[in-house]
Amino acid sequence: MARRVPGQSVAAAFAVFLAAAVAFAAVALTPDQQSVLDRISENSLRGNLSFLASDLLEGRATPSRGLDLAAEFIASQFRRAGLEPIGDHDYFQTATLPKGKARNVAGLLRGSDPALAGTYVILSAHYDHIGMRPNGKDRIYNGANDDGSGTVSVIEIASALAALPAHPKRSILFLTFYGEEPGLLGSHYYVEHPLEPLDKTIAEVNLEQIGRTDATDGRHVNTVFVTGYDYSDVGAILAAAAQPAGVEIKDIRGDYYDRADNLWFARAGVPAHTLAVAAEFSDYHGVGDEWQKIDYANMAKIDRAIALGLLRLASDAAPPRWNESSPAARQYANAAQTLHHAQ
Repeated sequence: MARRVPGQSVAAAFAVFLAAAVAFAAVALTPDQQSVLDRISENSLRGNLSFLASDLLEGRATPSRGLDLAAEFIASQFRRAGLEPIGDHDYFQTATLPKGKARNVAGLLRGSDPALAGTYVILSAHYDHIGMRPNGKDRIYNGANDDGSGTVSVIEIASALAALPAHPKRSILFLTFYGEEPGLLGSHYYVEHPLEPLDKTIAEVNLEQIGRTDATDGRHVNTVFVTGYDYSDVGAILAAAAQPAGVEIKDIRGDYYDRADNLWFARAGVPAHTLAVAAEFSDYHGVGDEWQKIDYANMAKIDRAIALGLLRLASDAAPPRWNESSPAARQYANAAQTLHHAQ
């Protein structure tokens, strides 16, 4: 026990106690928040990913039979969660490609606040991968971490939030994209053909490679990295919300901002960022990226932190903003001005 400082008053001691209590309250969870965290299960994540990254789906190339099977599976999980279908057909947004068709999969959790339900937060991931190689003992690029991990996390978080007795104030759109690997095709198609107005979309949070902790630069546990952290308010909002889950959200260095599905949303003016745990890992685009190598306990913990961040974004009256003082973000801030001025 610390020695009492001579002359310290009872009032001063109470002030210290009160400050500590306020600090604790800042990270204490509401019953609804706790119920969301309790519903996110590593076993559920493992079960879903063991199917999405199985050999049956043959690497989920765009387009392919395996990609179609994955889309149907994701839609079935959105349906089970009770999300509202808002695609051109059920949960699907269909695009015609030179060699066939592919589908984004979309499900909506309608907001509860009459003033904010017409504004949207997007949680996304890409569900495609790179298919199969022509020969070899193992020919299938299963894409468990890239980006099966993001896809099953979208499903898991959607299911947890949809079970709330009262939905968040804003609507949350859960999206999984086709065609990220050949060039961000699905996210580009969505931005060109939005299912909900882009000028009413306050933020887009994209999940990429959040299952593996054995990154090439060391083991990443209880940590997730956000691209373009200082480009907008979103990174700081997510970081603050993640604290009760015991997760730290940090900036990531490198050219990752332009390499993921957040890019097209940012170019349209929507504050958009990608979260990743292992941006680089040994089996990246290799046949060894399999579901057995995922750290499911850590992924569940990361998902709980992301769910808290979504709740924050979907509940705050003020939407996040681009950081106009950041030279790298200036083009996106300008796009946001054009987006909102044009409406």
